[in-house]
This record gives sequence, C-alpha cells and structure tokens, in this order.
Amino acid sequence: MNQQRQAIFYGLGAVLLWSTVATAFKLSLQYFSPIELLLYSGSVSTLLLGTILIYQGKLHLAFQCSRREYLLSILLGLLSPFLYYLILFKAYDLLPAQQAQPLNYTWAITLSLLAVPLLKQKIGWQQWLALLVSYCGVVVISTEGKPFSLQFTDPFGVTLALISTVIWALYWIFNTRDSRDPVVGLFVNFICSFPFVLGYYLLTTELRLPPLNGLYGAAYVGIIEMGICFILWLMAMKLTDNTARISNLIFLSPFLSLFFIHFLVGEEILAATLTGLILIIAGLFCQRIK
Repeated sequence: MNQQRQAIFYGLGAVLLWSTVATAFKLSLQYFSPIELLLYSGSVSTLLLGTILIYQGKLHLAFQCSRREYLLSILLGLLSPFLYYLILFKAYDLLPAQQAQPLNYTWAITLSLLAVPLLKQKIGWQQWLALLVSYCGVVVISTEGKPFSLQFTDPFGVTLALISTVIWALYWIFNTRDSRDPVVGLFVNFICSFPFVLGYYLLTTELRLPPLNGLYGAAYVGIIEMGICFILWLMAMKLTDNTARISNLIFLSPFLSLFFIHFLVGEEILAATLTGLILIIAGLFCQRIK
C-alpha cells in the first residue's frame, strides 16, 4: 500500500469513527451530566495519550516544555477540553443529536471569521458567501424547517452549540503558536485542563458512584473522539501528497453521523435536518472557491 492509499485509509478511519461520536455523546448523557462526562472521558483520553507517548518514547518531552509552552497549554486546556466539551455536551443534552451535530460543523466558518482580527488574514467574498449559506442551514435546522417563524427548538441549546464553535475555532487559532510534537502538546493541554474540570465538577456536582453504562460511554468518547480520531487524522495528513483530497473526506462525517443517530439513538431524521446540513456543507465548500 503506497503512502497516498495509507493516507486515505487513515482519513476514512478517522471520519468513520468521528461519525459515531454524536451518538456516543447523546447516549452517555443519559447517565451523566455534561461535567461528569467530561471528567471521565477526559481522564481516559489523558491516560491514552500518556500511554501513546510512553510507547513512542516521548513522555519525557511533556516535562521538558518551556515556561511559554506551559502557559500556552494552560490557555489551550482551558479552551479545550474544558470549555469546549463542557458547552458542547450541554448543547447535546438540550438538543436532539441531529441538531447539535450539524450546528457544530459551522466551526470552520467561525474560524475563518476569527482569523481576520486574530491572525490578520483578509476575508474574501467566498467567506461571506460561506457565512450566509451555512447560517441559513443553521436556521433551517434549529427551527425544524420553519425558518421564517424563528421558533427555535431550544434557543439556549442552539446558542451553546454555536458558542462551542467559537471556542473550538479559538483553540485552533492559538494552537498555531504551538511548535511541539502534536501528541505531546495535546497531552500537556489535557493535564493542564484537569484542575479546571475537577474544580468545576466539585463545585457543581454531588459525588456519586458512576453508573457502569455511563463509564462505557465516557471511555468510548475519551478513546475515540479525544484520542484515536486525532491520531488517525494526523497520520493521514502527514502521509498524503494531496491535503485537499484528504480534508474533503470530513464532509462525509455529518451524513454518516445521522445514520448512527437514527438507528442507535432512535431519532427520526427530519427533512429539515438534511436540508440544513446540505446548506452548511455547501457553505464550507464555498470557502474553497479559488
């Protein structure tokens, strides 16, 4: 198998696994509050990343960062996993998975807008068109196909889902300043986020023994969403000689995700969800117009 085929294989693996996480979020939240799910899934992911670094012989690098890199990790850890997943899980708790999942895909539009003031990048007509088309999709999904009524299914849930895209975009913008090995940086970020997660958990939640079914879900989220998907995608991007071809695979994920949401969560997929999702994906494609 040549490198390009390997890249496609890893990319498709990441996309397939990513397609299952919305279902895992929704099922796990039947047993856990958002902060409980974050605490347990984040702990599992931290252990996974540490194990990978031990296998690679790079664990010592996590303890040899500069002061600036540790400060950056505190900021990144505050953004994600703490704020990003806490807000995203709450959005999934309030909204049907078929709504929360497509709304989360607008983060790429948010990223292009935030890059203007933060990275001094220029915004072209493609980004404005992408913004218009994608957020038309957001309105269609959030109103269940009645965009002119502006009667949102859950306004607070929709707001949280959109706020999560801002936090995720900020995370990647600040992450451009990180020159460390990606797995090392991610591991240190998770370590630095743990005091925020544990502190919020202790302040807001009564201590209890976690239900076993909830732990299964948290382990899946921690291993797949916060760990393996990142590794597979990183490997795909390193091996490919055509970054655009690999990055386009990500557009398969939201449609595959609806399949899992329907058959495992039991939600009836609305025509408005498909229509809005197509608009969001079309908006993302508009960004790629030369």
